[in-house]
Amino acid sequence: MQNRLVLTVTVEREDALRYTPAGLPVVEMWLKHQSRQTAGGFERDVACDIQAVWIGDDARKHSGKLAGQVINVTGFLGQRSLRNPRLVLNIEYVEFVKG
Repeated sequence: MQNRLVLTVTVEREDALRYTPAGLPVVEMWLKHQSRQTAGGFERDVACDIQAVWIGDDARKHSGKLAGQVINVTGFLGQRSLRNPRLVLNIEYVEFVKG
């Protein structure tokens, strides 16, 4: 089954770096996407706010430097935890957009 999301977003807010019980670095952030898309032959403005989580060494390296940045993100959607069904973007790859 496919589960892939690719977006250009602005990092609105970034939480402080934390570590999982297994010792993995984690950065949680809130992203904003705005674009113009075509659906059914009609153009429309699209905007959404997305909660995201980035796990791993790249997240640790960029921690504290993300807020306000425009980035291209690639990842997959999943629920926040076993007990919290809220949808979260799990980031696998980040590309910083030069502006």
